[in-house]
Amino acid sequence: MNNKILMEHLRCIPDFPRKGINFRDVTTLYKDAECMKIMLDEMYELYKDKGITKVVGVESRGFIMAAALAGKLGCGVVLARKPGKLPATVIKESFSKEYGVDTVEMHMDSIEPDDVVLIHDDLLATGGTAKAVYKLVKYFNPKQIYMNFIIEITDEELRGRDLFKDINLTTLMVV
Repeated sequence: MNNKILMEHLRCIPDFPRKGINFRDVTTLYKDAECMKIMLDEMYELYKDKGITKVVGVESRGFIMAAALAGKLGCGVVLARKPGKLPATVIKESFSKEYGVDTVEMHMDSIEPDDVVLIHDDLLATGGTAKAVYKLVKYFNPKQIYMNFIIEITDEELRGRDLFKDINLTTLMVV
C-alpha cells in the first residue's frame, strides 16, 4: 500500500472538475512503465489465489488495469459502461456522484452464477459509481465479489468504503 514510487507519480489537480475538488489524476501512473508494473504486480498478488474468473472494468479509467490484470490472471474482462455504449441487451443502474447523477450498464450475458468477480476502478471517493456497479454484478448472483481501486480518498465527507462493509475491498493507495 502507498508505494513510494506510485505516490510520487500521482498528480493532484486542485479545483477540477469544480472548485473544492482535488482531482487525483491516474494518467500520470498509466504513462509510466514502472508504475504500471508496480500496480499490476500488486493487484496480481492480492488476487492470484482468489479464483477470479471475470474482472469488471469501470468506465473508463478502470478498463486499463482491469484488462491488464485479467490477462495476467487468465480470466475474462467485463465492461461497466456509460449508457448507450454497449450494443447488446443491458441492465443498468443509476447513481449520484460528487458532481451529478450518472448511469452504468452491463451486458445481460456478462456474468454467470459460477463466476468469481473482481470489480476494478481507478478511484474510490463517495462510492456511488462502485455501488452501482456492485448492484449490477450482484444481479447475476456470482459465487463471490471482490473490489479493487488504485486510489481511495479518505476525506471525511466522502467515506466511500463505508458502503462496502461486507465486501473484500482493497486499494493500492490511500490519500
